[in-house]
Amino acid sequence: MAATKIAVYSIPDLKNTTDDALPNYLTSLKFRQSHFCANVRLALGYSAVTIAAITFYADYTLGWDKTKHWTLWAVLVYFTLNAALTFWVWGVEKEKVFAGEVDHPSVGRKSLSIASSVAKHTPIYNITVEYSNTEGAAKRLELSSPFTRWFDVNGFFVAKPFQHWLASKIPLIGQVDPKNKDGDAKAAAIKNGKSEFPGPVEQEKYDTPKKSTSSDATPTSTRSKRGKKG
Repeated sequence: MAATKIAVYSIPDLKNTTDDALPNYLTSLKFRQSHFCANVRLALGYSAVTIAAITFYADYTLGWDKTKHWTLWAVLVYFTLNAALTFWVWGVEKEKVFAGEVDHPSVGRKSLSIASSVAKHTPIYNITVEYSNTEGAAKRLELSSPFTRWFDVNGFFVAKPFQHWLASKIPLIGQVDPKNKDGDAKAAAIKNGKSEFPGPVEQEKYDTPKKSTSSDATPTSTRSKRGKKG
């Protein structure tokens, strides 16, 4: 599948592309992704839509007088489901891009959850990681990295630096993928433009250009252009 070019100044596009790449990388390492949260979200959403559709159909075919009492209960259930959906999205899922587990000889059976976020007008990718360590205790990490680490100047996503970053910063992933963990130095070289990968997006391009001031302008000569006196 050909790589998709995105606008390097669009932070939502940078985040969405990175979010899509994260579970693809983890599932390639035999992590099993759990779709429980997504299934609950879809069930709540479709249930609310179904109730609204049935209420409309009953009112259209039977008339308001015969359905007004049922409509009241339907409206209450509809808003309850929507409230539950809102709570589920913002209180339970919390911008999770991956939730699952891995069963690997080097780590045993461990769970992993990753949520991502970005601040407004800031091209920094933030992730909150929750995982089981080698002793089985729950661990929590908060990591950040600029998108320039894995996007080139043309807007193409470069997977290897992104994988290096995850494997070197998250112990559980590093144990499952030691090759990428040991390749963090290579990722640093990529960031500095010293590898075969295309160069990174220049960070200063995200900044708002400064307006020229009078002090920046080229001074105008005040010397008179009159000819020399004889």
